[in-house]
Amino acid sequence: MIHVHQLQKVYRTDEVETTALNQLNFNIETGEFVSIMGPSGCGKSTLLNVLGLLDSPSNGQYYFNGQEVGGLSEKARALIRKQQLGFVFQSFNLIDELNVYENIELPLIYQNVAAAERSERVQELLNQMGMLHRRRHFPQQLSGGQQQRVAIARAVVSHPHLILADEPTGNLDTKHGKEVMELLKSLNEAGTTIVMVTHNPEDAAYSHRTIGMLDGAIVNQPF
Repeated sequence: MIHVHQLQKVYRTDEVETTALNQLNFNIETGEFVSIMGPSGCGKSTLLNVLGLLDSPSNGQYYFNGQEVGGLSEKARALIRKQQLGFVFQSFNLIDELNVYENIELPLIYQNVAAAERSERVQELLNQMGMLHRRRHFPQQLSGGQQQRVAIARAVVSHPHLILADEPTGNLDTKHGKEVMELLKSLNEAGTTIVMVTHNPEDAAYSHRTIGMLDGAIVNQPF
């Protein structure tokens, strides 16, 4: 699914040049659950942004499902994000003015999915996530764990090929964090490819393998 070759990301100002990603090489196969670990500032989130087509590499190649996507236009990247990628963030990023049902439904509206199919998909996910009784609640009426479950439902409702999760348990206590990780594990077991940035070894243990990073480079890559 993902093939990265000599990938670089360099940020430049008039006085400073910072290499955030330094000639990365790795593959991620369809159906894998891969963790990316490393200290703060090592390039984890930058890499996730590049993989999620939220940012472009400075050099190197990034192939997604056989297509070189690193140099695509913003319009082309946005289309792939909308159709093939799902994002789960540490801060949930739910829309406060929309209730649980509407937050989950939103990606399907962007994709012009028919109302009947939207309803079927959202109801199915609400049931799967144990949130059906909360469907008319607003984000601020939910616990952190419940908000993250809604965020995951929103990420998977459009049946993405890949879920990118950035510290998905970072704002949760141990109990709710474990619930979220069990949910991601079950989604992976059902066939969804997941790439997760984490600093937590217990969360990383849910994945098939871990890519370690330090100073923008891969320092270990267990298989």
